[in-house]
Amino acid sequence: MISAGIVTVSYIAATILFILALGGLSNQETARRGNWYGISGMTLALLATVFGVVTNNYVELMAALVVGGSIGLLLAKRVQMTEMPELVAILHSLVGLAAVMVGYANFMDASVHFTGVDLTIHDIETYLGILIGAVTFSGSVIAFGKLSGRIGGKPLTLPGRHLFNLGLLIAAIWFGREFVIQSAAGGGLTPLMIMTGIALIFGIHMVMAIGGADMPVVISMLNSYSGWAASATGFMLNNDLLIVTGALVGSSGAILSYIMCRAMNRKFLSVIAGGFGTAGGTTVSSESGEEQGEVVAIGADETAELLLNAKEVMIIPGYGMAVAQAQHIVFEITSSLRAKGVNVRFGIHPVAGRMPGHMNVLLAEAKVPYDIVYEMDEINEDFPDVDVSVVIGANDIVNPSALDEPNSPIAGMPVLECWKGRTSIVLKRSMATGYAGVQNPLFFKENTRMLFGDAKETLEAVYKAL
Repeated sequence: MISAGIVTVSYIAATILFILALGGLSNQETARRGNWYGISGMTLALLATVFGVVTNNYVELMAALVVGGSIGLLLAKRVQMTEMPELVAILHSLVGLAAVMVGYANFMDASVHFTGVDLTIHDIETYLGILIGAVTFSGSVIAFGKLSGRIGGKPLTLPGRHLFNLGLLIAAIWFGREFVIQSAAGGGLTPLMIMTGIALIFGIHMVMAIGGADMPVVISMLNSYSGWAASATGFMLNNDLLIVTGALVGSSGAILSYIMCRAMNRKFLSVIAGGFGTAGGTTVSSESGEEQGEVVAIGADETAELLLNAKEVMIIPGYGMAVAQAQHIVFEITSSLRAKGVNVRFGIHPVAGRMPGHMNVLLAEAKVPYDIVYEMDEINEDFPDVDVSVVIGANDIVNPSALDEPNSPIAGMPVLECWKGRTSIVLKRSMATGYAGVQNPLFFKENTRMLFGDAKETLEAVYKAL
């Protein structure tokens, strides 16, 4: 056992490292360093807790650490970059489940004694920790199902769903009151279990009602929930580090959710109330029901010729690039064009892919230089000067309907305005819609060319032609 003073100092150091990790992760160049700060902080916190706070049951604890660490290591080695959103969602669910289990264990621990006001405060902390944890757990499991394709992306719209959510909220508050009253008399388990069931139902319904196009917001929102669940657990256990760490995760996730909503011109409450979009991969007509025009297909040789004759090229990656694992051939094409004097840049929409930063991670994995990767706000005004825009598996984030059709489900969502350039080349497997389930007029514009097929295979053909 180490002294309480050393534990406190270790916790302060770990907190500083976590703050440095968040600062590092805010920039691509320092993201790797930020990850190491986070790993170091968690290692220090874990060691200080094991050897300074835990007093017995070391065998069980070490066995759990070995099992959990082995599972985490195996997942980290096996998971594909395209599966990162699903992995993040399922890890959020584990945080929520841990908060629920710790809450019940603490409540049923006979060695924990509080009286009077202290008991009331402790009961509220326990109740909130389990409530937020249960919502996070069930919501994250549904998010995992949607992101992995096991559950359709179409939002569930139950009749009177808003009243249903309100009823669940009122019931949770009422059972919270009953829990505090019964706990003072030595009971409280029944209302706590009923509330847990209500929270699980609320988490399921909340995420089921959110459409596919809003899933990046859901990921960051659940990240925030997992942080607040951890923070509430910290209050319950009187653990300062858990409180601070949970607050860091919760607040940063909330800020990220706000940024995502702002990038989509959405209100956070409207996302929670029920997102837009239908199941991805379906072909739908325009809102008026009229033909939008004919598409013009292009081959790999013609694409290579356009790229070689261009001075300014903008590459816009989307989830299709992730699915095809085309980021490495994209890097090869980029290097080849830059060697020939072509100015190549990347335009990244904040909600491209299935989670915030998805495209940035893929491009970094492929060694694409950070200084040619730009956010939407940085390069949207440059499209009139772009000779060729290459859209790789993106759909909703380059859809003119967001600006031109007030009644479109994605109306008002800021998009990358590639159609303002000289030529747009769109790589797609078919004419299917994006995750929001709305057709894209970009495909039918006179200056758009469609390069059909698997993105990796078609880009390899383009690279060979180059």
